[in-house]
Amino acid sequence: MEAHTFLIQLVLILFSARVVGEIAAYFKAPSVIGELVAGIIIGPSVLGLIDITPPIHLLAQIGIILLLFEVGIETDIGRLTSSGMKAAMVAIGGVVLPFASGFFLSYYLFHFTMLPSLFIGSTLTATSIGITLRVLRDLKKQNSHEAQIIIGAAVLDDVIGIVLLAMLYEFSLSGTVDLWNAGKVLAFIVLFFLISPLAAKCVSLTIKKWDEKSDIPGLLPTTIVSLILLFAWLAHQLGAPELLGGFAAGLAMSRQFFFPFAAFLHQTPEFSHRVEEQMKPIVHLFTPIFFVAIGLSLNLKAIDWSSSFIWALTGSLFVVALLGKLLSGFLLTGESFKTKLAVGAAMVPRGEVGLIFANVGLTAGVFKNDVYASIILVIALTTLLAPFFLRYLYGTPEKIEEL
Repeated sequence: MEAHTFLIQLVLILFSARVVGEIAAYFKAPSVIGELVAGIIIGPSVLGLIDITPPIHLLAQIGIILLLFEVGIETDIGRLTSSGMKAAMVAIGGVVLPFASGFFLSYYLFHFTMLPSLFIGSTLTATSIGITLRVLRDLKKQNSHEAQIIIGAAVLDDVIGIVLLAMLYEFSLSGTVDLWNAGKVLAFIVLFFLISPLAAKCVSLTIKKWDEKSDIPGLLPTTIVSLILLFAWLAHQLGAPELLGGFAAGLAMSRQFFFPFAAFLHQTPEFSHRVEEQMKPIVHLFTPIFFVAIGLSLNLKAIDWSSSFIWALTGSLFVVALLGKLLSGFLLTGESFKTKLAVGAAMVPRGEVGLIFANVGLTAGVFKNDVYASIILVIALTTLLAPFFLRYLYGTPEKIEEL
């Protein structure tokens, strides 16, 4: 791609994201919906002005990594830890329920063979942590009690999803599942989460001392972005999603993050606040590209809307995709109905994670085009509808409390 073509595409992405995002906000909808719709409008689904290209995909990946960094730095580690068991319950339920219902529906009702049925069930387990957390931030709920459960559950969901996807992809190639390799992937991810915050904290102290002595402006954003991208790369090398590297880096720089047996690593809240404030413009520049890119990834023109098979499959999968995640919130104990409903609804969007699963199934030859189109529709519906539901839920608390 020529440089001038990429530049005008970037102009279209950023401008349309802002304009349609502002329109969405005017109508009291989360701005992320506007950014998703902007991608659908300028992408192959409507105007066909832009296709998802490698440079755009790369900028979108940087956007989600930076978004997860911001989530990490705003996270209260104490509250996140205290909600660990509840987050695990939601994550496990949010994997088991959609997977089982998606598999049985595909295998027994639509009579697909074993491998496509397993891939369909796996795709329905996905949760887009980026969509969910952006909506919560738009609604000023990113630091709420339920948000801590959602963050923990979404991170665990991603880890389980990566292991599951690795197993299924290997099965599609060799016809067998190697549990040893799957176990190694899981072990590397756990190891990364144990070591990375400590390493990031050590590096951040070096950055802090360097910043105190440097006379050149802009040191903090330059070094912090480098740190985030380094940890994203390390996460990928160990088999974890890159975005979890950004989350770990943000978590380590959070004002509430500390090590009980390493008090010397403690840094002042003022430094964390400075990092957060100086990183915000960069985060706000890149994250809209990610959400527009999701819209660009959907080609609704390629779907045969007259096919009764597609409508039947899409409708059935959408119902189990919706209920499977919603019901996972109701596995919580000791929580209000509203909290359970909010947690379940926040796990519904499949977004970019669902698209990754679907694309792996397509490239591996597991999905035919009509099945792939149906799955893309389910991903689009869950991604677009869940933020509206969350907006309604938080916008009318008195209605929920009456239930």
